Amino acid sequence: ARIEPKREEMKIVSIQTALLRAPLKKPFKTALRSVNTLEDMIVIITCDDGSKGYGEAAPTPAITGETIGSIKGAITHITPLLVGQNIDDIPTLLKTIHNSIIGNTTAKSALEMALYDLFAKQETLPLFQYLGGKETTFQSDITISLNPIDIMIQDSLDAINDGYKILKIKLGKKESLTTITEIHKTIGTQAILRLDANQAWSPKECVEIMNKIEDMGITAQFIEQPVAAHDLNGLKYIKTHIQTPLLADESLFSPAQALYILENNIADYLNIKLAKCGGISKGLEIADIARQFGAKCMIGCMLEGPVGIAAALHLTSAASDVITMVDLDAVSLLRNLPCDTTAKLQGDRLKLSEAFGIGVSPFYGQID
Repeated sequence: ARIEPKREEMKIVSIQTALLRAPLKKPFKTALRSVNTLEDMIVIITCDDGSKGYGEAAPTPAITGETIGSIKGAITHITPLLVGQNIDDIPTLLKTIHNSIIGNTTAKSALEMALYDLFAKQETLPLFQYLGGKETTFQSDITISLNPIDIMIQDSLDAINDGYKILKIKLGKKESLTTITEIHKTIGTQAILRLDANQAWSPKECVEIMNKIEDMGITAQFIEQPVAAHDLNGLKYIKTHIQTPLLADESLFSPAQALYILENNIADYLNIKLAKCGGISKGLEIADIARQFGAKCMIGCMLEGPVGIAAALHLTSAASDVITMVDLDAVSLLRNLPCDTTAKLQGDRLKLSEAFGIGVSPFYGQID
């Protein structure tokens, strides 16, 4: 019998961070914030054989409570616990990250991405194959930012002209009903509508608005997180009073919260975001829970660059039976891509190549 040569152990020797800045094509506006420039942190884990793993952290203070400074601080805190560790000891490495500090899910997610990048490279596999995935092509929506109605209508038409067939409409406290009806009147059946109020409504406001559009025959694929993140009773009230499916986003960070939401019939769908749940391993756990309940998930993102979007897409491939909706449009909002990955955007399709790991090209940002 052929004896396979023993693989050399790989140990982590350093963890560095770099700032990724990229201007947006136009301001990104929701009920929670307005952003003109993407400013994320890249994490680079280097092993003693010179191999590197890349992760990305997108600070979103209004949702995760994290900033560039806090992410940097958390990674600095976790670094000495990982340096010197053998890359083969996957369970210990992931446990170390999650037990090292409470919260800080975005920082943890970036470290997890970089480790998974290394795990897959070590096995000479693209990450999606390492995770057991097969699907390589996915249809994403595109976000229509919260603006005056005439601008949102034009942005919707522009998106359809660019080939998008699913529009995610950002809604606020005022004129939401008019916004929905006017966009629907303009685009008709040219695109599927997803509605996202980003916690801007009260439960009764949501029921009133959704009942009205339902009575008008306007179909939305879902309404996303219409009430405050902590208001699970409000979500449940909405679910029992509307026909449109309800998607939990900011109310869902952890696998434990996913289990609670589904056990108590609080929402129909779950929005998995790596920056909220703490990384790929936790995203897989949430998908497993959804599978047990026969619930569908959406894969979402913060305002992220190519590394974070690619990692989320690899996760989607690994759980494509339950992650059936894709909201990974952030790279399409950038004027230019600061680095390359395995995820390629072609119209409204995201496609994974078979480059090993996440497939990040060398990153030339300012390394700390």
